[in-house]
Amino acid sequence: MKYRTFPHGGERASVIGFGMGSIHEAADEREIEAALELALDAGVNFFDLAPSEAAPYAPYGRVLAPRRADVLTQMHLGAVYGAGGQYGWSRDLDAIKRQFARVLDTLQTGYTDFGIIHCMDEDDDFDAMRQNGIWDYALELKRQGVIRNLGFSSHNPAVARRFLDTGLVDECMFSVNPAYDYSKGAYGRGRADERMDLYRACERDGIGIAVMKAFAGGQLLDAKASPFGRALTKAQCIAYALDKPGVVCVLPGFRDAADVAEVLAFCDASEEERDYSVIGTFAPQEAEGRCVYCHHCQPCPVGIDIGMVNKYYDLARVGDDMAAGHYRKLALHAGDCAGCGHCDARCPFGVRQSERMREIATYFGE
Repeated sequence: MKYRTFPHGGERASVIGFGMGSIHEAADEREIEAALELALDAGVNFFDLAPSEAAPYAPYGRVLAPRRADVLTQMHLGAVYGAGGQYGWSRDLDAIKRQFARVLDTLQTGYTDFGIIHCMDEDDDFDAMRQNGIWDYALELKRQGVIRNLGFSSHNPAVARRFLDTGLVDECMFSVNPAYDYSKGAYGRGRADERMDLYRACERDGIGIAVMKAFAGGQLLDAKASPFGRALTKAQCIAYALDKPGVVCVLPGFRDAADVAEVLAFCDASEEERDYSVIGTFAPQEAEGRCVYCHHCQPCPVGIDIGMVNKYYDLARVGDDMAAGHYRKLALHAGDCAGCGHCDARCPFGVRQSERMREIATYFGE
């Protein structure tokens, strides 16, 4: 397992986290506990805590409580559960307070590492949060240390930008996959450039992205259901998300231990198995000529890390001062390009990388 750091708090999270949405489909509580233990033993340490029904909270508490110091929890302010344990979401402050306290008690903990405002997809959601006291409540919990890092979940880049503009959030839970990034599917909100600009803004501002819906609800894994008419593998989808700026971890949903084992296979997957450049053959025209840092252009005959050169350039242009420093620490820079055209021929998105290397070299002066 590899780990990445959330910039604001310094927490090191496993690049594969544990999504809770489907875990209620497991046969029983023992199966839930077995899935959790398998993930923990494999080095997974980031656990999202918003199931589709309330029953899994109890086995989660039994498994996570003894290892609380070694795990990162993410709780949702706005996910609530009725008398029958069925999921719902609410903007009622009292209901949110009751649910938050209930989950803390069930999980046998006095705090959560990440507390996020749940399901903020519309401007009305954002406005209601500010008007009915939820935002102030979340800020107070953070001041008290009950929430260590404050964040939000959204599928809408425009609403996410409103959170970034507050200057007070540490994390963004966002849907990242090639379908949504190219405006395919119900949650494909925003143009490709708007979504990529959001990822870059998160990286610039030190806001770590925890990825939900990396498989687009399973659609990308099924050729018949995929909006592209082609199936991708779980390894390809995870690699795609992890290559985006700002992304710290990916949170696939799990139903049982078999699902956990299947996703954990990503850790041992080869570069060929992770290669998602096939999306270049069916991505829409708006994706043409845009580097997505897929590294399919490698290996560079000179040895330039072309994907990272592009990423640092794009980040520097949106105001990330640290990106320029990272660029200069690279062993080779855009100015070292020999102009052989090897990368141009290999890029599945039609990027003229040799021309772009000259542009980047001029920008950075090397």
